[in-house]
Amino acid sequence: MSKRHLPVLLLLATAVLAGCGDDDSSDTATDTATDTSSDTSSAAPAQDVSCDYPADQYGAAKENEPPPSAPTVAGEVTATVATTIGDMTFTLDADKAPCTVNSFVSLAQQNYFNGTHCHRLTTSGIFVLQCGDPTASGTGGPGYTIPDELDGSEAYPAGTLAMAKTSAPDSGGSQFFIVYEDTQLPPDYTVFGTVDEATVAAIAQVASQGTDDSNGPGDGAPKQDVEIETVTIG
Repeated sequence: MSKRHLPVLLLLATAVLAGCGDDDSSDTATDTATDTSSDTSSAAPAQDVSCDYPADQYGAAKENEPPPSAPTVAGEVTATVATTIGDMTFTLDADKAPCTVNSFVSLAQQNYFNGTHCHRLTTSGIFVLQCGDPTASGTGGPGYTIPDELDGSEAYPAGTLAMAKTSAPDSGGSQFFIVYEDTQLPPDYTVFGTVDEATVAAIAQVASQGTDDSNGPGDGAPKQDVEIETVTIG
């Protein structure tokens, strides 16, 4: 079985927040959850943006259709993420990261994130909760990759919503991370939005309970399970 290399967290400097696929981890069961998405944005999408979502070699961890190449939203897009620790409010920046937001919205509208567990929490060196992998293993993805959308000015203060990836460029998929305390990272991770203060506080409370340390001290699955129940766009 071929898997992408799992990341090693470098607590003294930076971290690779991996979002990757597994060629054998395919869930083809039909998702019967109700599609709770609604109108996504009042702004018209940019007409000159075209997104490429090439298939990866690992396949989809959960059945989905790749997003359209032309973004369907623009401006600020609100996503309400119902979880077992309360509702999280995401504000997606479709102007700054049109291809990333286009993918997130597409997956959300297909109920891709429903019933998934946030599989990784870091509480030392970097301070993030990582979600978006239906397998909760750190290796699951949507079967395609997303281009990096970077300008070199990326920073990761508390409240940042950014894409996980491997060390390779343009290797994002469905996995994303939420920064709950100011974190120093290289500007390699696409920032595609923010979360509200209540979300930051809820994740900080989870972090206070620690991790299972499966990836090393202060790095592993959160001891308090965080499950995404539904994602509503608009």
